[in-house]
Amino acid sequence: MRYLCLAFACLLAAFPLKAQDTADIERRTADAVAVMAGDLPMEQAFTRSFISAVPEEQFRALAAQFSGRYGALLGVENVEPSGQTGAAYIALRYEKAIARGRIQLATSLPYRISGLLIQTFEPVNEGGLSVTEQIAALPGRTAIHLGRLDGGETIFSYNSGLSLAIGSTFKLYVLSALSRSIAAGDRDWTDVVELDQPSLSSGILHDWPEGTPVTLHTLATLMISISDNTATDQLIAELGRAAVEAELVASGHADPASTLPLLTTRELFVLKGGDDTALTNYARAELSERRAILSSLHDTKPDEAAVQTAFASGPRFLNVEWFASRQDIAKVFARLTDDPVALDILAVNRVLGEEVAHAYDYVGYKGGSEPGVLDFSWLLRDREGVWWMFSMGWNNSGAVVDEALFLGLANAAMREAAGQ
Repeated sequence: MRYLCLAFACLLAAFPLKAQDTADIERRTADAVAVMAGDLPMEQAFTRSFISAVPEEQFRALAAQFSGRYGALLGVENVEPSGQTGAAYIALRYEKAIARGRIQLATSLPYRISGLLIQTFEPVNEGGLSVTEQIAALPGRTAIHLGRLDGGETIFSYNSGLSLAIGSTFKLYVLSALSRSIAAGDRDWTDVVELDQPSLSSGILHDWPEGTPVTLHTLATLMISISDNTATDQLIAELGRAAVEAELVASGHADPASTLPLLTTRELFVLKGGDDTALTNYARAELSERRAILSSLHDTKPDEAAVQTAFASGPRFLNVEWFASRQDIAKVFARLTDDPVALDILAVNRVLGEEVAHAYDYVGYKGGSEPGVLDFSWLLRDREGVWWMFSMGWNNSGAVVDEALFLGLANAAMREAAGQ
């Protein structure tokens, strides 16, 4: 139900800085690798402020975690100055992956490292396959599409019409329904409501006191940027389930019946935290029967321990979810492009690696997950003002899907599309 970003440390330095040349950055990148490998004391390569923020024990634990997953760290693959003084995009070579991120040097000699961010791990493509071929080869069902939002030019596409479970990406329909309601004058972004729809994490609002006043703008921002489930359910309650379902249909979704009735996150947790018989009955029920089942759950709170236990066992009834194809997601993105507030909200957490995101004038994002389900979807605007959509989906009912691998493939796809 949420997206978790792999990060090594936060960027700590301010800009602009005193000039350092590429050789300084390359030398310090090699030093970072030596520290990660345990061959160099951290204080010889990093600033005191960085070490204060990321103590050596924590740093080495993270380095060990990465090596444990991706094999031995072999060295520096590439250093590309970012255009900002003392900063560069870097690529580090592991046995099984290329780690990509950013490095920042301090302002004065000896130019120690003041910032280091590892954002993505791309699998080493030993077979020389295209990203589309790599995604097609993943176990389960997958889809990918990068093309103009208006249906024009397509860079690559695979199963773009295939309906998949999308997890929290369904919240795009909630945002779009809210945007339409505000445009019609029925509501305003500054309207205040009181929290009374608690769900489970992800997010923060599930821990806030009932009755806390929050604006619709705050709810929407938390729903999109950190996939807050309580914020989502609160908005569905304010708009009405029927309004969000109507937006699903109005967007041009090819198979709205697959997602009706549109579940709240609390209802999904109650159902999936329950027994198999109840889930089977819900999955097989007609629409009217499903609505009756959800009505009977109105006062039922999800059992967090039961949900965690259920999800710990792997994918669970992926036919009880929210569904869309890449084409469907493009259509709801298109309905959001004329709302500047909604666009600002989508751009709060862009997720995409900086080295590929900076090529666009605008990047917005929403993703979703649960065991066996991953969806990454970006709304993009190029430097000429043309809107694009990049979306990837992966469902596997037989095993948990690899989020880091899929994100790495997403960044590799963006570089492949740019000819990098």
